[in-house]
Amino acid sequence: MNINLTLFGEMITFAVFVWFTMRFVWPPLVKAMEERREKIAAGIAAGEKGLRDLELARHKVTEIITEAKAQAAQMIEQANHRANHIIEEGKAKARVEGDRLLGIAKTDIEREYHSAREKLMDQISSLVVTGAEKVLQHEVNKSANDRLVSEMIGAL
Repeated sequence: MNINLTLFGEMITFAVFVWFTMRFVWPPLVKAMEERREKIAAGIAAGEKGLRDLELARHKVTEIITEAKAQAAQMIEQANHRANHIIEEGKAKARVEGDRLLGIAKTDIEREYHSAREKLMDQISSLVVTGAEKVLQHEVNKSANDRLVSEMIGAL
């Protein structure tokens, strides 16, 4: 290999090219790569933060759903308790009203019973008096008296 001036010219040109590249081309490239690296790092950090926020949101949603289910169960329990209470109140009122109506019915039945008994006593006494009059109007005769008593019993 011959070392001549061409080789030195090429070395000087290469050195100038490296110096020029290092001075004017390399800094903007490094700056652009650094900005890109920072953007990528920020994007990854934002993605990780988004994942953490998503996981927190999932936990909060789970907690809220659990709490809502508990509240719904409590509301249902309260509604059932209130419904049972209303039913028991209705039953108690119905018993009181039934007892009141039963008392009124018993009073009416007793009054009707006494009224019918009095009417029956009046009729019986009237029949007895009529029968006694008929017996007394006729002569005292055993067979006639038995016949009149039989007729009176038949009339009852």
